[in-house]
Amino acid sequence: MRRDHFIITGTSRGIGEQLAKILLEQNHMVHGIARGDSTLTEYQNYTHIHYDLSDPMGISTLMDSVFNQIDLHHADMICLVNNAAMAEPLKPIEQCTLHEINRSLQISLIAPMLLTSCFIQLSENVRIRRKIINISSGSGTYPSPDMSVYCTAKAGLNMFSQCVGLEQVRSDNNPVEIIAVDPGMVDTEMQMLAREKRDGEFEMAKYFRHAYQTGQLLTTEALCKHLLQIIEKPFESGKLVKYTEV
Repeated sequence: MRRDHFIITGTSRGIGEQLAKILLEQNHMVHGIARGDSTLTEYQNYTHIHYDLSDPMGISTLMDSVFNQIDLHHADMICLVNNAAMAEPLKPIEQCTLHEINRSLQISLIAPMLLTSCFIQLSENVRIRRKIINISSGSGTYPSPDMSVYCTAKAGLNMFSQCVGLEQVRSDNNPVEIIAVDPGMVDTEMQMLAREKRDGEFEMAKYFRHAYQTGQLLTTEALCKHLLQIIEKPFESGKLVKYTEV
């Protein structure tokens, strides 16, 4: 039976937790990175790493530690899934504190960039399939009031994926396949946070509530079944993939 290695951020809840669970049940090895605890520790092939991705200085050491636990000579693929993100602050930019802006961008954009850099460096001498999936959002394409920090982070993640994709295409040394995935609207805690805001403090709250009330949201389980197909399917490196494409 094939056993691949997955490094997934944000495995304490939501998409990251659900994707990790499905992969673990398929007997793959999952290395989960999250600030909080995880219920997945009951799986023998799961390793949980407590780490706050708002701290960029320890990411290189973190990835060294993860790769030291991976036997790349007995795997067909190693895959990094940059899933962790922070929706807040959800308010006009002049009302956002410097700390809020910095923390949000560190988690949603800077951390995926650093993790990607480390991943490519640490795996460059292995001859197995290498793949990076950056979980993006429609917010990276469509601007929304009171969401400037989050939208900017996701737009940056899309552009980053495209640029690294171009770099990898010109590489002769087992190029990494990197894609950004727009998962659509998924019923996660981030969605709940947005729809529970008062209309007066967050203009988009009523749209998030409407999407929830009219059944427009995917479950994390339904989305992750799509993600499994996206993981398996080869894509042009740097491509922005919508979950409906598989």
